Amino acid sequence: MTTIKLIAGLGNPGKKHEKDRHNVGFWFVSRLASAQRAELKSVAKYHGLLGKLALASGDLWLLMPQTYMNLSGRSVGALSRYYKIQPEEVLVVHDELDFPPGVAKLKLGGGVAGHNGLKDIAAQLGTHGFWRLRIGIGHPGNKDLVVDYVLKPPPLSERDLIEAALARCLEISGLLLDGDMEAAMLKLHTKS
Repeated sequence: MTTIKLIAGLGNPGKKHEKDRHNVGFWFVSRLASAQRAELKSVAKYHGLLGKLALASGDLWLLMPQTYMNLSGRSVGALSRYYKIQPEEVLVVHDELDFPPGVAKLKLGGGVAGHNGLKDIAAQLGTHGFWRLRIGIGHPGNKDLVVDYVLKPPPLSERDLIEAALARCLEISGLLLDGDMEAAMLKLHTKS
């Protein structure tokens, strides 16, 4: 069993980014916080909105970095260092261009595939060995269009698929909180 001590949802702060595809990590963490009745408060020291769940296994932090995506590691790194959280106790929730909307997958480690938020977190933690919950947003088909694509809201049909994927991620959140990552993966990756 793994003990997850930090769940960080990635996104960009501010009203104008709220509905962007790039913010699906924020969408997940804010829903998890409200499902767990945890209040997310701004904490300058960690450059983010922070909530705490008191679990049997100890405290678990919910974090939404407010640094802008490319500097997400500043927030994740600061919190991890302060609470001595190991990389394998960190779960980062982020948008995934390589999966179509509606797909979500969980994995430990791996590359960062050009995702600047992940790149910064890996640099700050000194390893790629952290958990990722990857929520598909699809790909615009041309890498030159990616920046524009991730900073726009998805059309309703895609938003519905992304919402369905988020709902499935919330269904396995109990397993994530318990650190039962194998069971969480199995449940998430098995088509119902």
